[in-house]
Amino acid sequence: MAPESPKIALYPGSFDPFTYGHLDILERACHIFDTVIVTVARNSSKRALFSSEEKKALVESCIGHLPNVRVEIFEGLLVDYAKSSGAGALVRGLRQVSDFDYEFRMAFANRRLAPEIETVFLMTSERHALISASIVREIHSHQGDITSFVPEPVFKALQNK
Repeated sequence: MAPESPKIALYPGSFDPFTYGHLDILERACHIFDTVIVTVARNSSKRALFSSEEKKALVESCIGHLPNVRVEIFEGLLVDYAKSSGAGALVRGLRQVSDFDYEFRMAFANRRLAPEIETVFLMTSERHALISASIVREIHSHQGDITSFVPEPVFKALQNK
């Protein structure tokens, strides 16, 4: 019997900024898959706080304890990137029921484009259920305390923005 091929998953997002909620999902995905590729979406239509290269570097600075993770920037259709990366799954985090509607539609669209690639939903831990990058950006814009929402390297980078 041939050895099983490694299980590779993509964890896509804008990660603007990378939060403890993102890290929570990533850590749990690492227990399920042999390799997890955090894929930072390059999206020129969104006004981002950090550039794609800055986001990649920030994620990398937060994942030193996860040896089976790498971070890449991608552009285009996610399923095409998944195929070229050898990934068989897309990891998506769910915080609340409201996230499910959007993620449900995206999963069906991705399945239609690439039926061989599964979408795996992971519920965030309850302590991170209310964290979102947009909430972090809003609190930060009003000089609020975001230290409980983002890892230290992200906090420092936000302080410099």
